[in-house]
Amino acid sequence: MRIRDLPVEEMTPEQRSIREDIVAGPRGKLQGPLKVWLTSPDLADKAQKLGQFCRYESSLPPHLSELAILVTGRFWGAEYEWYAHKKIGLDAGLDPKIVEAIRQRRVPNFSSSAEKIVYEFATQLHNDHRVGDTTYSAAVKEFGEIGTVDLVGILGYYTLISMTLNTFQVSLPEGVKEELD
Repeated sequence: MRIRDLPVEEMTPEQRSIREDIVAGPRGKLQGPLKVWLTSPDLADKAQKLGQFCRYESSLPPHLSELAILVTGRFWGAEYEWYAHKKIGLDAGLDPKIVEAIRQRRVPNFSSSAEKIVYEFATQLHNDHRVGDTTYSAAVKEFGEIGTVDLVGILGYYTLISMTLNTFQVSLPEGVKEELD
């Protein structure tokens, strides 16, 4: 990792307070990009609050949020993101064949229109930097405007995470092998 982990005893009072908020929240621990962001306490505070919403409070069901996260992590080649969310996505009900297809950069076969819409929306936004009218309309029809806005928020937040992980070369836990090429 390009930036060192801050031992608690070296943290400023503000960093300690934010660390305590993170650990006391639904994540239960300080890991991955949150460790990096803590170097900039204001960013850490605001980003972790947005992340809490995107991961735990979004209007999208967990398996769809995790699908969007995995598409984003794969797009960025963010090994840590893939490692962290592959299991969460599978536990949330994503079909392992969908996860493996994404890992291999193949278009998955979807059993639900909602999953297909999330995949197409995320893929278009990442690759083309915009979403086509047909895909946008399908998302609004399936998830409503709130869900569509939440989907964009998830994609943006996990792009920030992936960029952080890649820039600061956040390592996988010891013994975990890379899965992305």
